[in-house]
Amino acid sequence: MRILAIANQKGGVGKTTTAMNVAACIALADQRCLLIDIDPQGNATSGLGVPRERNGGTHSTLFAPPQAASALRDTDVDGLRLLPATRHLASTERELSHLPDGPLRLRKAIEHVGADFQYVLIDCPPSLGLLPVNALSAADAVIIPIQCEYYAMEGLAQMLDLIRHVRERYNPRLGVEGILFTMYQPGLPYADEVADEVRYHFPEQVYRRTIPRDTLLSEAPSHGKPIIDYAPRSLGAYSYVQLTKEVLAHES
Repeated sequence: MRILAIANQKGGVGKTTTAMNVAACIALADQRCLLIDIDPQGNATSGLGVPRERNGGTHSTLFAPPQAASALRDTDVDGLRLLPATRHLASTERELSHLPDGPLRLRKAIEHVGADFQYVLIDCPPSLGLLPVNALSAADAVIIPIQCEYYAMEGLAQMLDLIRHVRERYNPRLGVEGILFTMYQPGLPYADEVADEVRYHFPEQVYRRTIPRDTLLSEAPSHGKPIIDYAPRSLGAYSYVQLTKEVLAHES
């Protein structure tokens, strides 16, 4: 089993889009996959067509890790299951802060269901709080989506600081799986300059595949489908299939 967190403390950079679509492509590659929605916004849950429930899901699992299996939900993608976000997840960080093992609850939950999956992907909220710390404490590595804009390097530096903090305190095996350029349009102001700078500083960690702007990627979640089902011939679908091949090749 390989556990990957998709994280960036900056919002609007394509974390959920990446988590949903890579998870779906992994499942379609005949690798059993679990997607964990640990973002209180719950966009990965609704984006896969799973209704948001009031109770259960990730929130309840964090406080009763042995019950994780009962909280999983099926999706329309064969081989892909979901641990959904629920409405109570918004209060979880405050509640976890009172527990001595608060940063490690997700890791414990995954231990109860991980044997059923070859990959576990975790969609993180855009923050540096206890929910992403839980995800990083459980993960083998992190995929960091970034948008090539003016503040990208500052946000990336903050994310790498959090990874170092979690590695030192909770999870020494944690690494960076890859840095992913999303909504990437070569030639736009700052886009090529930022991309070149990131590649210069992290030559071995930037994915070859970039994710372009594609309106179909934005439309697909409103239909409760990953892009590979909603528009399989689109540029967005092709890009996520190619990215997933890189992710799977990294493990082989």
